Amino acid sequence: MNKQSIQVLLVDDHAVVRAGYSRLLKMADDITVAGEADSGERAYAACRETAFDVIVMDLSLPGMSGIEATKRIHGRHPGVRVLVFSVHEENIFVRRALAAGATGYISKREVSDVLVDAVRCVARGERYIGALLDADPERGDINPLAQLSAREFEIFRLLASGASIQAIADELFLSPKTVANHTSRLRAKLGTQGTADLTRLAIRTGVVSL
Repeated sequence: MNKQSIQVLLVDDHAVVRAGYSRLLKMADDITVAGEADSGERAYAACRETAFDVIVMDLSLPGMSGIEATKRIHGRHPGVRVLVFSVHEENIFVRRALAAGATGYISKREVSDVLVDAVRCVARGERYIGALLDADPERGDINPLAQLSAREFEIFRLLASGASIQAIADELFLSPKTVANHTSRLRAKLGTQGTADLTRLAIRTGVVSL
C-alpha cells in the first residue's frame, strides 16, 4: 500500500454502488480505498481502527444518517475529512452536512471525474461544493427546515421515516423524554400537528422519498 496515497473510506449501504466508486477511485494512483462501510455506525467504528484521510459519505443510510455519522466522526476524529456524495441536492442538506463537519459535498449526478477531484481537494483541507449545488450553501433560504437545530433536524428525519420515540432515543443515545421535548419544539417551529404532517413536509422538502 502506498503510504503517500490518500486513504479513503467508502460509506454507502449499497454494495454495487461502493464497488463502482472503488473502481473509479482505484484508477487514481494517489488514492487508496482503505475501507468500506454500509452504515454510519460501521463507519464510526472503522475510524477507531484505521487512520483515514477522507471519508466518502452517503447521507441516506440505514439507522444513523450520514449527517449524524459525520458529526460524530468529526467530533472524535477532527483530522478526518468527510466528503458527502449524495442524491440530495437541496440546500438544506448541504448546509446541515457542512455544519456537521463535512469538508465537501457533491451530487451523485456529477460526472465521475468530479469524485476524484473532490477527494483530492478535501484531503488538502479545502472545501469542495459540486457544480450542481448552490455555490453559497451558507446563504439563507426559505426552506422551513432551516430553522431547526441539528438535533431537531435529525429527529425530524427519523420521525418522518416512521421511527418511534423509543427507537430515536436508542439511535441517538438520548432519553425518550429528551426526544419527546425536541419533538414538541420542532413541531411548534414547523407548525405541524401529527406525524402525518411531518411526513408530508419531509416528502415535500426532499428529506424522505415515497
